[in-house]
Amino acid sequence: MDHLSQLESQSIFILREAYHAFKNLAMLWSIGKDSTVLLWLSRKAFFGHVPYPLVHIDTSYKIPEMITYRNKLVMDLKLNLIIGQNKNALASRKTFPDGVVDRLQCCRLLKTEALNQTLSGKGERYYLNHVTGKTELSNHREPFTGVIVGARSDEEGSRSKERYFSPRGIENNWEISEQPPEFWNQFNTEFRPGSHVRVHPLLDWTELNIWEYIQRENIPVVPLYFNRGDNKRYRSLGCYPCTQPIESPSRDVQEIIAELKTGKLSKIPERSGRAQDKDDGGGLETLRKEGYM
Repeated sequence: MDHLSQLESQSIFILREAYHAFKNLAMLWSIGKDSTVLLWLSRKAFFGHVPYPLVHIDTSYKIPEMITYRNKLVMDLKLNLIIGQNKNALASRKTFPDGVVDRLQCCRLLKTEALNQTLSGKGERYYLNHVTGKTELSNHREPFTGVIVGARSDEEGSRSKERYFSPRGIENNWEISEQPPEFWNQFNTEFRPGSHVRVHPLLDWTELNIWEYIQRENIPVVPLYFNRGDNKRYRSLGCYPCTQPIESPSRDVQEIIAELKTGKLSKIPERSGRAQDKDDGGGLETLRKEGYM
């Protein structure tokens, strides 16, 4: 078995363990390359079916191509997609840059708070009807006890401190020092009542592994990842006011893989185009301790 197949096998095992362990399980789907690979792994793990809902936190500032891609894939694959939003923050213009808060506070409100409200069932949930393509109010308000996330250890510093099964507090806060040890692929899936657990099947994957898997499985991704004639492409996707493309000639998956293998991007952080990382001291640890994705 080659390395990519070993990674796939371990991720599928973790997904099945999570599905067995947690009554109310969901998967965060940011529409980016990592969580889309996670979606494909979920379909493999459960024989073409995704048995848990996907959750997308829509800030209303996503690049339009991302939403177009999201809606098409939901309808093509008949996915169960829940959409969470902090409508109060949007209505009161607690946003950046056209509102009254800075980048980090915008992230806290439109991402962290919206995510916490959606996972806990305290906020309104919407779902994208995969038949009509319309967004409708959901009646499902039960809290999710486990959430699958496409975090990778190599992407940025705070993610390297995660476990495969990482408990959060009642408010989804992350206490790094209280994480249980994980030895020899023995994963702890039993936590005290009331715990909310983040599951990370991609921790051992690298950016190169992700693109190699996308190529091998022929997974469709958002075209923003590719150079479309201006020698620029997005390496990481987020909200358009805070996300910038990088200089890169890569026009397709094969060229991105070749670019990564040459080491030309090795000294440039993968999330270098994400301005909120810089505002958070060069990483995301502060935001992630509060429940950020």
